[in-house]
Amino acid sequence: MTETSGRLAAIDCGTNSTRLLVVDEAGVPLERLMRITRLGQGVDATGRLAPDAIGRTVAVLTEYRGVLDRLGVERVRMTATSAARDAANRDEFFDAAESAVGVRPELLGGEEEARLSFLGATAELDPADGPFLVVDIGGGSTEFAVGTPGPTSPGPEGVVSVDIGCVRITEKFLPSDPPAPEELTNALTVVRDYLDDVVRDVPAAAEAACLVGLAGTVTTVGAVELGIDYHRDRIHHFRLSRDAVEDVFRTLATETRAQRVHNPGLEEARADVIVGGVVVLVAVMRYFGFDDCLVSEADILDGLVMSLRR
Repeated sequence: MTETSGRLAAIDCGTNSTRLLVVDEAGVPLERLMRITRLGQGVDATGRLAPDAIGRTVAVLTEYRGVLDRLGVERVRMTATSAARDAANRDEFFDAAESAVGVRPELLGGEEEARLSFLGATAELDPADGPFLVVDIGGGSTEFAVGTPGPTSPGPEGVVSVDIGCVRITEKFLPSDPPAPEELTNALTVVRDYLDDVVRDVPAAAEAACLVGLAGTVTTVGAVELGIDYHRDRIHHFRLSRDAVEDVFRTLATETRAQRVHNPGLEEARADVIVGGVVVLVAVMRYFGFDDCLVSEADILDGLVMSLRR
């Protein structure tokens, strides 16, 4: 099949953030943008997207439409994930998003989300370092994909999506500020139980040689460990040791939100849900026994753009 020419874009409307990637004809990134819009705020409790959350997200999509027009983008793929999957009124959001961008969001299932994340995250990796366990910690769900990329096996050999993410864990299990020790213990236990399900559904996950971590929780932990404000080139493919992750977890989990925001690398809008996200990362590293995590800034957006080029 002939590859699509022209400038391409992908938009991911997640539970916690709304992100954009634009690439040129050769696949070189021209623009990457991320805004925390909290589309999934309260959706776990109500089963609906809140009007304010829809409004925040659509405002960012309107901003992104201006970027698409300015850069002369020819094709766009826009997706919605966990929050939209859980919401009875998702068509209300989809209608508004389509008016803002000009294309209608696709509702991705968790397994398709995991496949696209794997495709984007492993494109630059050496297959000899695999098999890879790619873990995408979102706001409402976390996707797991395991496999070794290559011409004979371009996709993962196993994928699963589970309903744990930084927003969902925070809203359901971490009501205190800072979280009480028993809240943290309970949250870690809940995640560990979900990981039993992951291994049951995808046994190969337990045999992976390299953990690859995606999304805002992982990149934030990397930035906090480095003591820097976010910088993609310094974060991408940085190796986070398990000791470092545990240290950042202890620090953030014992601080109030007001104290947390002073950590270099932690975006203020993420400060209230970061501990919930790190609970997932810590639990994954403990459960599977990984000594480190490869931070990847290539993720579902890159996978979406690659899908447009095929």
